[in-house]
Amino acid sequence: MRVRDSVVVITGASSGIGRATALAFARKGCTVVLAARRAEALEAVRQECERHRGAKALVVPTDVTDAEAVDELARRAVRRFGRIDVWVNSAAVTVFGPFEEVPLEDVRRVLDVNVMGYVHGARAALRVMREQGRGTLVNVSSIVGVVSQPYTHVYGMSKHAVRALGASLRQELLLDRAKHIHVCTVLPATIDTPLFEHAANYTGRKPVAMPPVYSPERVARTIVDLVRVPRREVVVGPMGRAMVLESRVMPGRVERMMARQVDRTHLSRKESAPAGRGNLHAPAPGEGAAHGGWGGRRRTAMRRLTTVTLLVGAAAGVARRARAR
Repeated sequence: MRVRDSVVVITGASSGIGRATALAFARKGCTVVLAARRAEALEAVRQECERHRGAKALVVPTDVTDAEAVDELARRAVRRFGRIDVWVNSAAVTVFGPFEEVPLEDVRRVLDVNVMGYVHGARAALRVMREQGRGTLVNVSSIVGVVSQPYTHVYGMSKHAVRALGASLRQELLLDRAKHIHVCTVLPATIDTPLFEHAANYTGRKPVAMPPVYSPERVARTIVDLVRVPRREVVVGPMGRAMVLESRVMPGRVERMMARQVDRTHLSRKESAPAGRGNLHAPAPGEGAAHGGWGGRRRTAMRRLTTVTLLVGAAAGVARRARAR
């Protein structure tokens, strides 16, 4: 499918992956419909998007847990632009804490946003796409939808559910012979977004981005590429791909490794944090941001530089041995 001139609806567009995705489509000259709870942040994204030549943007403040609000989001997109070519479900929240200490109200809220929000989005999008006879639905899951973690139980549950939803929808579309409607699932590794800063937390320790950290632009590029060439599932980040592959062969070993990794590098051993509900029940103030300050771009660049340096060194070594012969 051609990307340029597409009409793209994005939930969770106020920050993180959703915001980076909106900007990535805007750079391609697409029309973007921006949805999230924060009107102020969405307005900032709109202004960024419309700086790109040919891009148009519509702000629709939306709480994805409200099915009628999500239906209205779809209606406004169609009334204004005539169609929906791409729908990206990216809104997400999380909570850190021992299983028995996380309030049940917070558990329900995470599932409401991360699962029912995607259900509402998928239903609204597919109604339009079935009528059009074409379209692409992209659901943002996570590698924790394959490899679970301690202390983020409900987030992992929600991301497993997103994968299951995508698989079931693909099967129904196959049986309905709706071959021009695609459902794609994206599984990012750790991404440099504000998610950790805004997380609800009951661990007593500050959540930090577990390395290696990748940029939200990397995920956004993957989503744009899926519109061109749809795929069932795509893992973003080499470490994420390695973990997913290894989990299929040695699931017990990967469980143990992930448990230790989370304890050592996902929850700070130096900084404590008071119990709090983060942005679960009320949006964070301000204009939002795509990045969380964890250095995703810089770390990715450094990893690439290191890889190139090693490859150049290895090639030079091979050349020296060849000359010595």
